[in-house]
This record gives sequence, structure tokens and C-alpha cells, in this order.
Amino acid sequence: MRIGELAAQAGMTRDTIRFYEKVGLVTGRRLPNGYRDFPPETVVWLQYVRTAQALGFSLAEIARNGEALREAPDTAEALSTLFEEKLRVVDTRIAELTTLRAELATRVGTGCPLRPTGRPAGADAESASAQGPASSGA
Repeated sequence: MRIGELAAQAGMTRDTIRFYEKVGLVTGRRLPNGYRDFPPETVVWLQYVRTAQALGFSLAEIARNGEALREAPDTAEALSTLFEEKLRVVDTRIAELTTLRAELATRVGTGCPLRPTGRPAGADAESASAQGPASSGA
């Protein structure tokens, strides 16, 4: 199947498919006239790629996991393992974002929201003036 037909069936643009081919997610053979020719199962693979992206997998992860899935004796079990791994990554990221959110919330309404936490508002200026002009780097 040529790229236009593949794009229509997969619901993607030709440029997207060309990009996926460039990064190795899909492969097509070149016909004598230079057109790309893709096997029909490429449609199913591209639908998998779309779903995996919607579930938060990067293109690199999809490419890497696609190879593993093709070789897996039990695809459902292999997918469950991938989802469990992704859940751990998501949980870690949620914890990091929760910490970041709390840090940002403590800085709302402060005189200088970029000042390190735990230091009084005038501490930087006071410490610089207490050390005198020599400490200013002049």
C-alpha cells in the first residue's frame, strides 16, 4: 500500500508516516518508480503507536517495546509488564510534581519568590553589607 492510502487508513498525515519511517518505527520498500510501499499490517502498527503515545509512551519507548512485543511469547503479559513499568514512572513523576507544586505554593505572595526557602527576605542584602565591599567581588 502506498503512503497516501496508509495515511488515510491510519488517520495520519503522510509527513507523520515519513517521519516514523525516518526514525525507524515503520519500514516500507521503494518501488521502481520511487514510491513507498507498506505492508497492510502497518495500519495496525500505526494504530498501536497512536494508542501508546496517548498512554504516555515516547516514540523511543514505542520503538524499543515494539521489538520486544513482536518477540514475546505472550503479548498480553508483555504489555501488562510494560504498563506496570510505565505506572511506576508516572507515580514517580506525580510525586515529583506534587513536591514542586508545594514548593511553588510556599513562594506565592513572597517578596522574592526566587529566594531560597528558609531565608528571611533581607538576609542576602544584610549578609553582603556585613561583609563589606571586599566581598562584592570588586
